[in-house]
Amino acid sequence: MSRKEYVIPFIGLKTGNHLFEYDLTDAFFEGIDDSIIHSGNVHVRLDLAKKETMLVGIFHVEGSVTTECDRCTDSIEVEVEGEYQIIYKIGGGDVSDDEALVVLEKDAYEVDVEMNLYELVAVSLPLRIIHEIEDCNPEMIALLEKYVVNSLEDDEDDEDFDDDDDFDDDDDDDLDDDDDFNEETDNDIEGNKDNDDIDPRWSILKDLN
Repeated sequence: MSRKEYVIPFIGLKTGNHLFEYDLTDAFFEGIDDSIIHSGNVHVRLDLAKKETMLVGIFHVEGSVTTECDRCTDSIEVEVEGEYQIIYKIGGGDVSDDEALVVLEKDAYEVDVEMNLYELVAVSLPLRIIHEIEDCNPEMIALLEKYVVNSLEDDEDDEDFDDDDDFDDDDDDDLDDDDDFNEETDNDIEGNKDNDDIDPRWSILKDLN
């Protein structure tokens, strides 16, 4: 069940713009099932525009959270910041696959933004979250160095590939030599053919000279 402070009863709001502010602390993130964020201190400002058939929310997210390092899995503090828009469509209809569109029932009178707040903080995290190498858990780093394929082996593979390229180049040179040989052989054959076509009487005169 959502916490009441994150439920907005829009039915009582006038058409126009409304401001809501939230401070997301450790208690907020601890209340989210399977949260990838352990704790945090994040300020969210929600500019909510009420229209006849929809609500347009602009969320401004800024603060810091604690999550796991992708490399050593120890805790790491990360800065988060971003601005996002979510449209709440009033009137029912098919559920939308668009994460920026929330479809509300026709008789809905309130909107719950708790999970929206969490998800927007989560998507504000960097794609890769890692410590500086010297700050990572040394035991985990040692295991990674032992069991994970390192770049040196990749370098060796690259060198082997370069050697294969040299081999191919040699082959090309040999092919070029073969082409020259074939050309010379063809010329010899043509020369012999020309000699065969000489009138025997001319051959006799040639021998006299």
